[in-house]
Amino acid sequence: MRESRPCLFFVVSESSQFPAATLAVVATPIGNLADISFRAIEILKAADVLLCEDTRHSKRLLDHYSIQVPTTSYGAHNLKTKLVWIVEQLALGKRVALVSDAGTPGISDPGTLLVSAALQAGYNVITIPGPAALIPALVLSGLRTDKFVFEGFLPHKKGRQTRLKLLATEPRTIVLYESVHRIQKTLSELHEYLGNRKVAVCRELTKVYEEIVRGNLSDAIAHFEKHEPRGEFVVVVAGTDDSSHDDSDESSF
Repeated sequence: MRESRPCLFFVVSESSQFPAATLAVVATPIGNLADISFRAIEILKAADVLLCEDTRHSKRLLDHYSIQVPTTSYGAHNLKTKLVWIVEQLALGKRVALVSDAGTPGISDPGTLLVSAALQAGYNVITIPGPAALIPALVLSGLRTDKFVFEGFLPHKKGRQTRLKLLATEPRTIVLYESVHRIQKTLSELHEYLGNRKVAVCRELTKVYEEIVRGNLSDAIAHFEKHEPRGEFVVVVAGTDDSSHDDSDESSF
């Protein structure tokens, strides 16, 4: 006789409903399309319009889950008009969903200004939590996770040296985002200002070519001198209080 198995099903709770005149901030996968919640899919399908950082990028996710909803883009090029537009849509009673290219909107992207505009206009904002690259990178780093500071992207020019000098005295674990074009420069400057700290450089998290380079900053610099950087990066650096901190050139990882 075949053993019976429990029936698994998804129950929609009242908290997952999407009221009219509401902005829903929806976290989406950072790489693997399976890393999305049932509730996120439900909210995206219920939206009257979807605000995307890049509609072409979001199309892959929408097609994968058969989500058919009108889309429009937001970014530095049209942010002022979108701030007005989002309030107008909410005033019409529309359900507006907001997604970034990957992860949680508002974390190192212009989405935070759209949220502020909706709140200042008196409209309801809800969040559908989910992936954010900084958390898996921190967990996988092997460094302290009890206290950390998220710096997002370092300033490109103005204020960059000042920020690096402040980070040199930061006792907590430091988490940074960086692009493929600046990762080598950033690693070199971290080494210059912070010393040869322990670091984990995480690349393409949850994707096929996921890679995590652990060691001292000198190790990471040497690695990317030999291997061409590709993809998007999360850099996790030991703070001054980390017991594994080592200023020598030898990695103990």
